[in-house]
Amino acid sequence: MTEDIYNYTYDYEDQLCRKEEVVKVGSIVIPLFFTALVVLSCIGNIFVLVFLALCKKFRCLTNVFILNLAVSDLLFTIGLPFWASYYVWGWTFGDAGCKAVKFLFYLGFYSSVLFLTLMTVQRYMAVVHPLSDWKRCRGLSLSPFIVWILSVTVALLSSFHSEVLIESGSLYCEYDSIKWKTGIAYFQNVFFFIAFVIMGYCYGRMLRTITKSKKSHKFVRLIFFIVLVFFIGWAPYNIVMFLKSLTIHPFTDCEVSIRLDYAYYACRMLAFSHCCINPVIFVFVDPKFYEKLQGGFVLCKV
Repeated sequence: MTEDIYNYTYDYEDQLCRKEEVVKVGSIVIPLFFTALVVLSCIGNIFVLVFLALCKKFRCLTNVFILNLAVSDLLFTIGLPFWASYYVWGWTFGDAGCKAVKFLFYLGFYSSVLFLTLMTVQRYMAVVHPLSDWKRCRGLSLSPFIVWILSVTVALLSSFHSEVLIESGSLYCEYDSIKWKTGIAYFQNVFFFIAFVIMGYCYGRMLRTITKSKKSHKFVRLIFFIVLVFFIGWAPYNIVMFLKSLTIHPFTDCEVSIRLDYAYYACRMLAFSHCCINPVIFVFVDPKFYEKLQGGFVLCKV
């Protein structure tokens, strides 16, 4: 995660580009929006966890993936109050807090993408290759552990080089070098792109199979909406983050830079909203969600 907007005074081609207005807007809008996200995410995802715990049907991977996705969203949510405070008062939680909050951000991001990818692959195998022995693969049962290990590793590497910097009398939670800052941003972009390609291929094949068989696969639709909303949220954020990292014309122009900062605010709010949207999708895409409270969760059916 980058916090370029806080470093609001730039020297582009010997011209001073001041961004006090951008920072002022962010210090008002972002904290309010993040506060609402924290409340909605906690309510929605805790409800999903309680619902799954009461159903006690964890023999199928779909339920396991949804449970882990809810945990991932909650971990991501924990860091939002600190970022909301950051936009108002600057960073006041020290180096350890800086590393911890960035760790939670990346842990939530990478684990969410990996679990959504696994859910897509699982549905792909069930729909396109229903007679295969993929369910017997031991690696699938271990996949949630592998996802968390990979996510923790990448999140640690991303947060390790974070520290509190002092600039113009203010404290910022930033990376210790431009090299690491740019490298992490590019890695996040590439990771997101690869996951999108895998999901796109799987859904293309599933759509083709469903069209030919003329069978109803309502849970493919459920997971498709979860992935679609996740992509709509994170794709613009990754694109804007990539554009902000460029140091070539016209992106070094002051007016263009300010517009990118406003776009960055909007895309960040859209991206971070994913942590509270998944429970809503369960309700609206699966209208019988509440009826299953008494009958048990049935997402295992293909």
